[in-house]
Amino acid sequence: MAEDKPEPRPGHPDILAPAGDMPSALAALAAGADAVYLGLKHFSARMQAENFSTSDVARLADLAHSEGRRIYVAMNTLIKPSEPDHALRLIRRLVLDAAPDALILQDLAVIDLARQAGFAGELHFSTLANVTHPEALRAARDMGADRVILPRELSLEETRRMDALCPQGLDLEIFVHGAQCCCVSGRCWWSGYLGGKSGLRGRCVQPCRRVYRQKDREGRFFSSQDLSLDALVRQLLFLPRLRAWKIEGRKKGPHYVYYVTTAYRLLRDAPKDRDCARDALELLETALGRPGERSFFLRKTSESPDAPEAGKSVQTGSGLFVGAVGPAVAGRYDFHPRIPLLPKDLLRIGHEDEPWHCTLSLSGRAPKGEAFPLRLPRGKYPKADTPVFLVDRQAPELLALLAEWRKDLAASNPVRGSRQEDVSALCAVLPVPAPLPRTRSTDLHLRAFLPHGREGKAGTAAIQGLWLSPKAVREVSRTLYSRLSWWLPPVIWPEEEALWVRLISRLVRDGARRIVCNAPWQAAFFPDPAEVILTAGPFCNIANAPALEVLRRAGFSQAVISPELGGDDILSLPAQSPLPLGIVLSGFWPVGITRRDPYPLKTQEIFTSPRNEEFWLRRYGPHTWIYPAWPLDLTARRAALERAGYSFFISMPDRPPGTRTPRPGEYNWHTGML
Repeated sequence: MAEDKPEPRPGHPDILAPAGDMPSALAALAAGADAVYLGLKHFSARMQAENFSTSDVARLADLAHSEGRRIYVAMNTLIKPSEPDHALRLIRRLVLDAAPDALILQDLAVIDLARQAGFAGELHFSTLANVTHPEALRAARDMGADRVILPRELSLEETRRMDALCPQGLDLEIFVHGAQCCCVSGRCWWSGYLGGKSGLRGRCVQPCRRVYRQKDREGRFFSSQDLSLDALVRQLLFLPRLRAWKIEGRKKGPHYVYYVTTAYRLLRDAPKDRDCARDALELLETALGRPGERSFFLRKTSESPDAPEAGKSVQTGSGLFVGAVGPAVAGRYDFHPRIPLLPKDLLRIGHEDEPWHCTLSLSGRAPKGEAFPLRLPRGKYPKADTPVFLVDRQAPELLALLAEWRKDLAASNPVRGSRQEDVSALCAVLPVPAPLPRTRSTDLHLRAFLPHGREGKAGTAAIQGLWLSPKAVREVSRTLYSRLSWWLPPVIWPEEEALWVRLISRLVRDGARRIVCNAPWQAAFFPDPAEVILTAGPFCNIANAPALEVLRRAGFSQAVISPELGGDDILSLPAQSPLPLGIVLSGFWPVGITRRDPYPLKTQEIFTSPRNEEFWLRRYGPHTWIYPAWPLDLTARRAALERAGYSFFISMPDRPPGTRTPRPGEYNWHTGML
């Protein structure tokens, strides 16, 4: 059990390093990482990485365990209705082949699937699970978490608060370095909204990295720089429940992994040694990441990291800036490197959203400051001043070190049992859901505030839903409390928790019964679920029957499915569900929710992508919501949804600014979620 785990040395959190392929995993071990996290070729939130087979994990785990290190496997994607059996078989094979030390999960389904597969290691709840406040930690532990990975958006004071209020039996982990998203983790549907390549499925196409325009303002307003806490991590050393410093970068090469891991190991092991700190900073400067920022770490919670200024060029791709492309001369492109370049250095030309973007591997040396010809692929014609980035380096010293570790890897000989056990027929064991009674379907109109007039009166055919807020509790008549559906926000931060506890206590005391939680962990606000009717809202990202069973055990009475699912998945889920299901039928579903202020973009004013897709912003409390300018609209599918078994239908009306380009609004109904 979690309570029986040995306590770590005070002031000695693990260094947890990323690996997208075997060379990077060996680089992490060579650099002294205490643990390595990696993904399989399925159900990984970094599907663009090379990733690992179960036999790869077995060999690596055998080597790591012989060195006293640990291996964590990320199965941190959303699982579609048809996939629980496949996920179960994969976990069982992983158990038999490799016996990793922990699984990292986003989807609640993995909790039950892991135990059914006989997995005896730890369950770590990913930052994508959006466990953002202290009460949520208790709920996550009660659902089966051994560790929670904290959001990147927390300040130092918020991190300390989470640590101080962390319940027994639960560990915490925090990112200290690497790429960041503009949106809160687990609260971004931007990529999925533009074609089914969901970030929650590990297939994000990074629309936030693109250039956007609003009137005369143009820039990469949503493109975040890398997180880099570097020497500030000393302030995290003696937090008793914070057990690991995590480095992002499963799509990075061994050079990055080795240098960043080494740097943070130095900062942990010699926090007061100025020479070690200087060495660590030099290592980070040569690790080939984007420019770094502190994010929210030292800021007051009312502040936000600075957004890019209008027209300012922001580095969106990873890598160290090493120069710019010169003007084309007779079809030849030169650049003058700012540092010496080595054979096999990998260069990135331009940004990913530019037509001339490409990568090049150097065949020879490029001296600093001298003109060096770029041998570009056919059809790539960069404009002058296009930036050039060094994204990976195969330094001879590192290659020699990795060669020694490869020998040890080749000598590993894990003895596992999958050769003797056929897992092909293994199926998820779920309680057979009792047939749900057929009832007349219900409509729910979700609003920012209850309107006046006929539409706001009690007794209308549709249930009125309200976002819970101090204003709503103060101004809505108590006689309406029991007739309304009260919606909690999709993200609650540590310093806000006391406010929500007070609001919810007053709400329930005065008769409110219909409560929609928009994170599973918000059930912790209701110690007696029998007092209310708890609904898991659409922001819970629920997409399969095992996850619904976990919600049922946690006290939920019904659930709203993830809007990202495709039509076939949507129609198949009610027959598998142990809970009555609802769906967002129409209205404005956000593509993302961010804690950052995307200055200088203005709210309630259209801005456009390079493909003329239109969006707009609205501010709610501490967050900016990013909306597409075209609404979600599945009303033509209502009859089919009712036949499939959906019992309530949600509309999310809003008043967007004027739009120019109508678009279909059926989300992923036809394309499916990849």
